[in-house]
Amino acid sequence: MEHAVFFRNLNLGRPNCPDRVQFETAFLDAGAVRAASFLVNGTLAFSVAPGMTAEAVLSRACGLLRERCGLKEPAFLRRMDALAALVAQDPFAGIDHAAVYGCYATFLHHDAAVADVTALRSAKGDVDVLRLSRTEALSVAYRFGASPGSPNALLESRLGLPATTRVWNTVVRLVARHG
Repeated sequence: MEHAVFFRNLNLGRPNCPDRVQFETAFLDAGAVRAASFLVNGTLAFSVAPGMTAEAVLSRACGLLRERCGLKEPAFLRRMDALAALVAQDPFAGIDHAAVYGCYATFLHHDAAVADVTALRSAKGDVDVLRLSRTEALSVAYRFGASPGSPNALLESRLGLPATTRVWNTVVRLVARHG
């Protein structure tokens, strides 16, 4: 089965972050059958052998990344078929893309205690969370000043737990390539 992992604050080659080879090798050394980094933002697709679990591979890979390059950031594991189902829903189809800065998917911590809600807005009005479940949030951001709103900052603040956000098109492209 294919899985995707999304790391928080991982940009390949930066301090305390792996380069592409180190990133993929950590997963292979941890028991993944295949590992493919996607872009430079800490997104990786991988598959596991029968008898292995994605959670075990991820745990080992995180330990190896901590040892090898000092990476301490959390990772968010998702099944590729679940991502494909999310993409198939086309959740941003009704959005006027010219009216927003961007569309985003935020992957939430497994301990996040949220009820499914349909809307949440930042105090400044620069982020609208259109859908929030216990596993992810789908949102749009607006740019009212020097920088756009941050769905990640809003959700981490509200939930008190780490999260990681990707531009929606990254998720769409990841599924197209590996889903």
